[in-house]
Amino acid sequence: MTASIELPTGYQHPAVPALLGYLRDVTAELGIGLESCTIDHDSPVSAYVALDTRLPHYPGRDLALLWDEERGWAAAIETHSGEDLIVLRYLGGATVAPSPRRVARFVTALHEDDHTVGRPDPAELRSAGDDRELAALLHRPAVAR
Repeated sequence: MTASIELPTGYQHPAVPALLGYLRDVTAELGIGLESCTIDHDSPVSAYVALDTRLPHYPGRDLALLWDEERGWAAAIETHSGEDLIVLRYLGGATVAPSPRRVARFVTALHEDDHTVGRPDPAELRSAGDDRELAALLHRPAVAR
């Protein structure tokens, strides 16, 4: 099993400790905890953040944030059939690790149906593979509030 918030004792992606710190900052900004997260330790590394809210246009569907090392953040809703999540919007921008405040603003914009924040299509912000660069991106000062 590769998905968990706990750091595995065996193989882990080299950027996972930095991602865990970044997720700690993002979830704190969102007012939730790390217990809402899972991390996929395989490459490309990714994360899932369950949110405690639902969107007005999708009242019966749970909302989640998805993050991966190539496209950054996306907002998605759960399906009723257990299939893949339905991605609604991507945050986009210049980095896969925007400030936690920017991620929180993205979530607020989703609730307000504000389409000026984010984009409907994914943008590849970086290519997977340079694990040290990814760890540095996740640790950079912009991650701080």
